[in-house]
Parts: sequence; C-alpha cells; structure tokens
Amino acid sequence: MEFKEFLKSAASVKPSARQMNWFDTEFYAFVHFTVNTYTDLEWGLGDEPESIFNPYDLNCDEWVEAVKSAGMKGLVLTAKHHDGFCLWPSAYTEHSVKNSPWKDGKGDVVRECAEACKRGGIKFGVYLSPWDRNSKYYGTDAYNDYYCNQLTELLTNYGELFMVWFDGACGEGPNGKKQVYDFDRYIALIRKYQPNACIFNDHGPDVRWCGNEAGQARRAEWAVVPTELCYRCDVQTGPGPLAEGADLSFMYNSDQNIGELNNIMYSKGLGFAGSEIDMSIRPGWFYHEKEEPHSLDRLFRTYINSCGANTSFNLNVPPMPSGRFDPRDIQRLKELGELLENSFGESKKVPCTVKKIDTGSDTQCKYEIELPEETDVRFVELREDLAAAGQRIESFRIYGDDGCKYYDYTVGHRRLCWMKTKTKKLILHITSARDEVVLRDISVYKA
Repeated sequence: MEFKEFLKSAASVKPSARQMNWFDTEFYAFVHFTVNTYTDLEWGLGDEPESIFNPYDLNCDEWVEAVKSAGMKGLVLTAKHHDGFCLWPSAYTEHSVKNSPWKDGKGDVVRECAEACKRGGIKFGVYLSPWDRNSKYYGTDAYNDYYCNQLTELLTNYGELFMVWFDGACGEGPNGKKQVYDFDRYIALIRKYQPNACIFNDHGPDVRWCGNEAGQARRAEWAVVPTELCYRCDVQTGPGPLAEGADLSFMYNSDQNIGELNNIMYSKGLGFAGSEIDMSIRPGWFYHEKEEPHSLDRLFRTYINSCGANTSFNLNVPPMPSGRFDPRDIQRLKELGELLENSFGESKKVPCTVKKIDTGSDTQCKYEIELPEETDVRFVELREDLAAAGQRIESFRIYGDDGCKYYDYTVGHRRLCWMKTKTKKLILHITSARDEVVLRDISVYKA
C-alpha cells in the first residue's frame, strides 16, 4: 500500500459503540477484595481456608458513594483473583463465600456490589482471573470448561456489565503445568451474554493495558495500533508501506512508540484498542493497614495523564477486612473529586468562540479561541471526534498573547493541556495530522 493511501486509512480507524461508551466512562474504580485481605498478601496461594473470609461489616453502598465522590462512573470488582476464591456462591467450586462464616455461607459479594452500583447510578463490571491456584483442573483442558462455567454465572446473574476485565497471568499449577487459556471462547461468551461490555485484555479486543501499574502514560497515546500487538481486534486497514517482510513480534504494551508512524508503517493491519491506566490508591492492590493512600497531587496528575491523555483511569480502592473502605481512602477520594470539580466543573468553564482560520491545509490547521475577557487560563481541553472520523492529530501547539504556552502530541478522546497564561485569545495550531482534523470539542478552564 502506498504511504499516502495507508495514512488515510490509518486516520479512518474507528472505535465500536462499546469502545466509545468505555472512553466516555473515562474514570472508574477497581476493588480488589479476597482472602488476601485477611492474609496480608498480594497474591494468594490458593490453599487459604474459606473460614478466614468474613467481611462482617460489608457496605457496598459506602464503596459506591466513595468512588462517586471522586467523580468515578463505574466499578470493577475482583470476583475471583489468582487464589481462586470466589466472591459469589459458584456452583463449580467449594472455594467460595458459600463456605465462609459471613452470613452463614448465604452471602454474595458480587450481588451486593452490583445492586449497590445500580442504586448509586454507576456502571458495574467484573474481573475473573484466568489464573486459579486452587482449581484441580488448572493446567488441563478441563480448566477452560471450568472457567467458562464460572464466567457464564457472572455474565448471566448480575445484570448489565460495562466491562469484563481479565489479564494474562499464568502461573504454575499444582500439577506443574501452565494453562493454555481459550481466550477466543471466553470472548465469544461475553459477546453472547453481554454484547455491550468492553473486554480488557493485554491484546484486546476492546481495551489494552498501558504497560505499567504506576499511572504513567506515554508521550503520545494512540488508540489506533498494530494488530500484531492487539491481535484480538478487528483489522481495519491493509498493510503498511513497509509491511512486506517486516516483523513486529517484539512489540509489548510497555513500548513507547505504539501507534506512531515509525511503528505502524511495518504493520500488516491496524485496529482500534484504547489504553487503560490502572493503579492503586495505595502501594498495594489489596488492603494493608500500614499503607497510606497516595498524595492528592499524585492522583490528580495521574488523572491528567490518563483521562486527559487519551486513556481511561482505573483506580483501585481495596476494602479493609471488615468490608468497609478505610476512612483515609474515603477522604482522599473526596478530596480528589473536589479538586476535579474545582478544575473542570461548569463554574470553571469559560464561554468562548472558536473560529477556524483558513491556512490552506486540512492537516496543519489553526483555530482562534476568543474569550469574553482577559482570563487566567489553567487548562485547555481538546477532543477529536473519534466515532465520526477516527484519531488523526499527531502534534499541536497552543499560543497565548505571550507566545507558545503548550505543545504536545496526540489528542484522541480527550487531551487536557495544563498551562498558565493570562490572555483574551488563544491560538490552537495543529502542526501535524494524518488527515483532515475533525474536532468534537474545545473547552477552556480558568484558574
């Protein structure tokens, strides 16, 4: 394929409706809760007695209110982690809440959480670990049947799910073998029972891992990526101009140039898979009493570098053994929500008039942003119209009255430009794009 033709096709790769719903959700919670909460471990061993799980003061409505206070719109619960302990009374294992002392074995954390999310008006999702250190089937063909049976329970008994989250963790089983996961079968089940749910996995089909758990985004985050990396995505283009004889098998999610031109030109075909930044509010994913929540500044900056950099932000909040959130975490979430409202709320939004300047180029265009008066500008928010046109902007600059105040690379779903200038007029200069720029929105927020 010729370079110009390929660039145009790359610019037209678009998200599905479920991917746009996920992008618009933006900020949601992870809740890691299992026997590890009681053993002070991060990875359980699979031999923990069911009797140790006893969230005697479980309050999922408190979870929902806490994450809502931070501005989150969804919650993903670890229905089963690597230890194999199920937070619902699965019919396919004894290693579950049905054999715990909590509610005399009649409890169901998944149901309580799902119903609390519904009452609170936020979306609900589940994480079902493929790795299971308890199951006797792990490492055999029978395990995929076991996993699908449990997955079907979650997909059919707890209402609508906005996300099904699974990683590729694969450890040694009790028989010394590693499991070959039948992800195609898992995905088909999700599409059958929860067609609107986005699927998170290292290689797609809908959402991919950003490559770290530290809340760090790339310099340029593309949702249009080689399907050599996200091979479960639909291929939406032909091969790049340098694809013949090329090899992208070395690619990994932590690579810094995923989706950039020096990468996609060697691809056999591109697909759409947005990136998720996932980190915990504390150093660990499960609750450890001695840990403190991260600073407000770190969480705010991570939000800017995720929701404001063409990714989503999945922030974990681990319950205490009682089943409640730690008051320190609740307070930090509230502080974060207040800071986000004070930065991007309607009271901070400046009414402005946007006019496109005729430059004679669709891919190096300019926009004049007129403010009603001289304003102390703190953020400019840019959004491309991904659903209509795809992701196209490669680089841009923003000028105030006193010169260039900000420059960056991709825009995509949302770019938050953190700047400091006092001005009555801003100029947005798109310095490079793959095709005609189609913006969904430009917003300005005052200090």
